[in-house]
Amino acid sequence: MPASQPRPEQIEALATNHPEGDLYMLNLLKFREKAVYADGRETDLTGQQAYMIYGAEVQKIIEGFGGGLLFGGAANVLVIGDGELEWDWIGIMRYPSFDHFTKMTASEAYQAIHVHRDAGLEHQVLINCLDLPQSLTRLQAEAGS
Repeated sequence: MPASQPRPEQIEALATNHPEGDLYMLNLLKFREKAVYADGRETDLTGQQAYMIYGAEVQKIIEGFGGGLLFGGAANVLVIGDGELEWDWIGIMRYPSFDHFTKMTASEAYQAIHVHRDAGLEHQVLINCLDLPQSLTRLQAEAGS
């Protein structure tokens, strides 16, 4: 089954290896053709429409925790690689810290809108990325080991 939720070991890896300072998350999203709500409600929404309900609200929540959307948009053309373009939407979010990220995802406001995310997503890849200074610091630390 395609993933749309983190496994416990993935959360543990982030908790163990998160950078100091800003936390950047690359989101690769594949939407369901039709939204499917876990509570069985009837809907005419597409997966993308359901996810965008979540997206509009989560952006406000993330901003309330000091973060924000750095980039978001529809995937367009596969330029390098084989096969078909798998992703529908790409987003890059910034959080002030790992602590801000975990508090945001545990908040009541986030939990209340999560139903639309789950209804809309067929599959997601979420990658924590280091910015350039964080990457250089890690490289220097590894070189010194």
